[in-house]
Amino acid sequence: MSSAEMLIEKFKKIRTLPHIVTRLVQLVNDEESTLQDFEEVIRLDPALVARLLTLVNSSYFGLTRKVDSISRAVALLGMKNLHNIAVTDAIQGMLRSHSGTTEFSPQRLWLHSAASGICCKMIAERIFSINGDDAYLCGILHDIGLIVALEADPDTFLQLIEQLTPNAPPIIEIERQLFQTDHCEVGYILAKDWRIPSPVAEAIRDHHLGTSHSIPPQSPTGILQMSEYIIQQLHFPAIKDGLTANLAPSLAEHIQNNVEEYKVLAEDLPEELEKTKKMYGG
Repeated sequence: MSSAEMLIEKFKKIRTLPHIVTRLVQLVNDEESTLQDFEEVIRLDPALVARLLTLVNSSYFGLTRKVDSISRAVALLGMKNLHNIAVTDAIQGMLRSHSGTTEFSPQRLWLHSAASGICCKMIAERIFSINGDDAYLCGILHDIGLIVALEADPDTFLQLIEQLTPNAPPIIEIERQLFQTDHCEVGYILAKDWRIPSPVAEAIRDHHLGTSHSIPPQSPTGILQMSEYIIQQLHFPAIKDGLTANLAPSLAEHIQNNVEEYKVLAEDLPEELEKTKKMYGG
């Protein structure tokens, strides 16, 4: 068993992905599943029903008429959106149980993940005119490996936090010294275990690829890396401010060639994040 797999096994003894989310993942991956199948699963969890109705009636979705039935909410949100909301809820729940330390704030990691998810979705839809659901999932899950490390080995995780300084080596190099693995590898294995789509899992694995790699801007990895760069500039760090975000030359060139569009996107991001914070109470 690899170091990453051992860390995940420890994590699974402490945390499990809620059964409802696991079932929704199965339905998303089943081409024959229907909205009615989603509705039947969601109805099994009254707390999730209440959450979805609150979300669909929030300003985030901007609907003119109140939605008071779960079947209507399911129809409006769609399968992937429902799945992504449930995953987001699960991630926030994992982080909410931690009080944090002077060096590490679970709330900061949550905001970073949420900002990344929103930014990825905005890049996919605004810049490339493609559906942003999978891009959002890349962003919200890209640092799930850090949550695994926090849960499975909190003492070593705090050593990692202490060693992260502006002049330190990249985070994944420090992780490999401390854990013999890194959060990209851990996140990839866990995403595959959760049956997250392969392009999303691969983006999680590759989001810290060095500047020597050529990454297509429209790829999930490209969108995720550009999102990381943008939200770092806007001061939404995962752990500490002042750390450098990777950006492959091909991605830097793409942003430079479309700089006005990215400026508008960056200006709009804080408002979109505020909507999400209100939506999830975080």
